[in-house]
Amino acid sequence: MLHLPKYTLYIILFITAILTGCSADAPKDFREVNQIAEIYPKYGDITIPYNIAPLNFAYTMEGDDYVTVLSGENGSLISKGEMTDWNIKEWHRLLEANKGKDIKVNTYIKEEGGWQKFRSLIWRVAEEPIDSYISYRIIAPSYVTYEELTIRQRNMTNFEEKVIYNNMLLSDDVNGQCINCHHYKNYKTDNMQFHVRQHKGGTILVTNGEVQKVNLKTDSTISAGVYPAWHPTHNFIAYSINDTGQSFHTKNNNKIEVQDLKSDLILYDIDNNEVSFIEHDTLEWEVFPAWAPDGKTLYYSSAHFEIQNYESREREIIDRYRDFHYNIYRKSFDPITKTFGPKELVLNADSLNMSATLPRISPDGRYLLFGMAEYGCFHIWHKDADLYLMDLVNEELHKIKEINSNDVESYHSWSSNGRWILFTSRRDDGGYTRLYIAYFDKNGKAHTPFILPQEDPFFYDNYYKSYNVPEYMVEPVTITPQEFARHIDKPIKQAKFRSMKG
Repeated sequence: MLHLPKYTLYIILFITAILTGCSADAPKDFREVNQIAEIYPKYGDITIPYNIAPLNFAYTMEGDDYVTVLSGENGSLISKGEMTDWNIKEWHRLLEANKGKDIKVNTYIKEEGGWQKFRSLIWRVAEEPIDSYISYRIIAPSYVTYEELTIRQRNMTNFEEKVIYNNMLLSDDVNGQCINCHHYKNYKTDNMQFHVRQHKGGTILVTNGEVQKVNLKTDSTISAGVYPAWHPTHNFIAYSINDTGQSFHTKNNNKIEVQDLKSDLILYDIDNNEVSFIEHDTLEWEVFPAWAPDGKTLYYSSAHFEIQNYESREREIIDRYRDFHYNIYRKSFDPITKTFGPKELVLNADSLNMSATLPRISPDGRYLLFGMAEYGCFHIWHKDADLYLMDLVNEELHKIKEINSNDVESYHSWSSNGRWILFTSRRDDGGYTRLYIAYFDKNGKAHTPFILPQEDPFFYDNYYKSYNVPEYMVEPVTITPQEFARHIDKPIKQAKFRSMKG
C-alpha cells in the first residue's frame, strides 16, 4: 500500500473536492427519459472554448425541483434550481481540466412521481481558446432610429460588458450623431477606428494609442470612408466609399432594402494622410474590402450595373434592386509601392443568380467566409441570407449547413486563431439580431453554433436591442468614452487626395 505524507494527501483531497464539486448530491434514484430536457437558451450538443464564460440556462419544463450536473473525465460540477448559476472559477477549472474531451450535461427534474433523468447533452471542450474580447454595436432594430447608439466590448471569459463609445455624449434631440464601423488592426486595440456621422462627424482613428479625428472625404471622392479593412503589416486602411440610401417594402418579408447609389474603393495612407483610388469604375458597385492575412491581396465584393436611363438614375437603381448581384474579386497589392494589380474574379455569384458580400479570409489564408442571398449587398434583413465557405486551395464552395438557420445570418468574423466564427443571426424571433459562436475545426468543418452566453439565462427575452458588426479582439479598448468624446469635439484633420497618376 502506498503511504503519502499527510500534507500531500490534503492537497490531493482539496484538488479532488474542487474538481468533483458536490456531485454526491445528484439524485440517486431516478427514471431515465429518452428525450432532452427543455432548456433556454436551447443549448444542444455543441463545441465550446475552454475559456468561455459559463453557459447558464433555465429549465422551461414544469417541475418541483431541478438538478444539473456537468460531468467530465476530469471532474464535475453541480447546480440546483430552475436556473443554473455556475461558479465562474469552478467552471473554468472544469473546462481547463477537460480540454479536448467531452462534458456530459446531465439534467434531472423532480415531479410527483420522483426524479427523472433526461438524455444528456454533450459539450465538447475544444483545445483552442476563443479571443478574450469581442466588440459590437448595439442598436434598436427600427430601421431609422439611432438617437441612442453604443459600441461596446464584452469580456468573453466572463460577463463583463463596457461601453467603448456612446453617441449621446455629444448629441441631443437637435444634433443627432450616428456611430458605426469599428475595426482593429490584427485584433489589437492600439490601432483601431470607428466612424462618427452627422454632428461633429469624422473618422476616429487610433494609431499606437493616439486618437485623432480625420475627414476622409475629398473633392475627388463621393464620401468619407465607410466599410474599413486595416492592412495587417502597414499603416494603410482600405475603405469602400458609398452613397447609400434605403427603401421600405410594403409586402416583401425582407422589409427594407439598403442600396448604394454609387460606390468605390479607396486606400488611406495613414502616415501621409493621403487618400487614393483602388477601384473607380462607374459601371461597378464596389464594397466590403478585406485583406488576406499577409497583406498582399485585397478581396472585395462588386456588382456590375449599367444605368439605362440617366435622367432618373436614382429611381432606376431603386426599382431594379433585384438586378444587383455582387461577385467577389481580389487584387494583388505591393505595400512598398502602394500599387494594386488587375482585379481577378474569385466567385461568380451572378452565374448562380445570387449575390455574395462581406468576404472574410481565415487567419491561415485558406478559407473565404462570406454571406450570400438572392440579390443586393446589405443582407441583414434578407430572410434567405446564409453563410458560405470557399476553400481557396481547391476552390470548393458550400453553404455552411451547420451554422445557417431559416432566418438571417449576416455579419461574421474569424477569431485570431481561426477556430471560432462569430456571426449575427435573427433565428430566435426574426426581429432582433443576436450573436452566435461556432467552432471551426482543423479539417475545415463548422460545428453547431451557440448563442453568446449571458449571466441571466432570460437576458435575451427582455433585451430589445440588436447586435451588429461583431469583431474579435485579443485585448480590450482602454481609451474611455469620455476621452473619445473630447477628440470628437475637436477640429477635424483633412485628408489629401493623391492621384495614382501623380
